[in-house]
Amino acid sequence: MGHGLFCIFFSLGIAVAQQWAPDRPVTILNPYTAGSTTDQLARALAAGMAPRLGQPVVFVNRDSAAGGVGTAQAARATPDRHYLLFAQAVVFSVLPARGEIGFTAASFVPVCQSFENAMAIAVRPESRFSLLTDVIAAARTRSGAITYGHQGIASVPHLAAIELAEVAGIQVQEVPYRGEPALVTDLRAGRVDFAVLVMRSLAAGGFRTLGVFAPERHPLLPDAPTVMEQGFAVAPTSFGGLSAPAKTLAAKIARLEAACLEAAREEAYRHVATRMFQPMRPEADAASLATRLASDVADKRRLLSLINEAR
Repeated sequence: MGHGLFCIFFSLGIAVAQQWAPDRPVTILNPYTAGSTTDQLARALAAGMAPRLGQPVVFVNRDSAAGGVGTAQAARATPDRHYLLFAQAVVFSVLPARGEIGFTAASFVPVCQSFENAMAIAVRPESRFSLLTDVIAAARTRSGAITYGHQGIASVPHLAAIELAEVAGIQVQEVPYRGEPALVTDLRAGRVDFAVLVMRSLAAGGFRTLGVFAPERHPLLPDAPTVMEQGFAVAPTSFGGLSAPAKTLAAKIARLEAACLEAAREEAYRHVATRMFQPMRPEADAASLATRLASDVADKRRLLSLINEAR
């Protein structure tokens, strides 16, 4: 009896989800600059979702405060406006922890994961470091004298370097930048000993990859060893996708989730994703994304405490 009632209610829930359809264009807000990795992935995803939702999908960039301004705008949107946020997990796990910014992770409900950016330790070809173990050995010999660059305080590359230093028991001198373009220029010029870069930045060439922060080797860089296989259990990634304001109806989330997953699996999106150094299957459903976000919030809280202790 109870099982039968559950089946009836479950079927009704599916029917409601299938019946919901947007009655106006859907807006995807990207809190980063035009031309960035997330920008290009979000535009490709929007193009794939539009025919599945039967409405145009409008794309808007609101870049400022490391993604905080655009994310806060999306958090304030009422559910009936069909606003979605396309962002990295760090806007939920890092930005709220660093101060009052107008939203928390609870301000949103996950819709669909659609990207995952691996990072790597890179040096210029002329560098005296040939292996990651060379960097570790030099840092242990000359504590604090080895310099590295990252794209900004509390960015995922920065936190990856902090975690590696903790696991390896070393001290290295950080040089923060405002984004990767300036960092790449200085790395190429030898102004920092090494850098932690998003994998896509390695596509420009001219660098030697000492280690990839991932559980297994990247298919586009099969000769580059992972940090883990070199003896350091550190493999953070920058992941994310679509989220909606917290009070969005469950039926609406279900329809958006289905459209997002279908768009992320089609060839047009895969073509762009491959150019962005994405894994073969970066997509995941809303429940999986919610679980991963909760874990990321806890993990980043611990790493941020290490930053605070060092200052």
